Amino acid sequence: MKTKEKDQKKTLSVAELKSALATLREKQFRLKFKHRVTPLANPFELRTIRRDIARLETYLSQKQPASKE
Repeated sequence: MKTKEKDQKKTLSVAELKSALATLREKQFRLKFKHRVTPLANPFELRTIRRDIARLETYLSQKQPASKE
């Protein structure tokens, strides 16, 4: 993700972050499945998607209030 994209992702609402996260997880699942059947042209795409998912989860956890139990 480029810096401009990161800044845009930080400003998204919780619902938008969850939607983007679901989309990336679906894309990751499809790429993993495709990679097991036939090798991907760019296998590093799996790494970038994994890192983007982690970034979105971080932004989401920062936005949601911490629940104390």
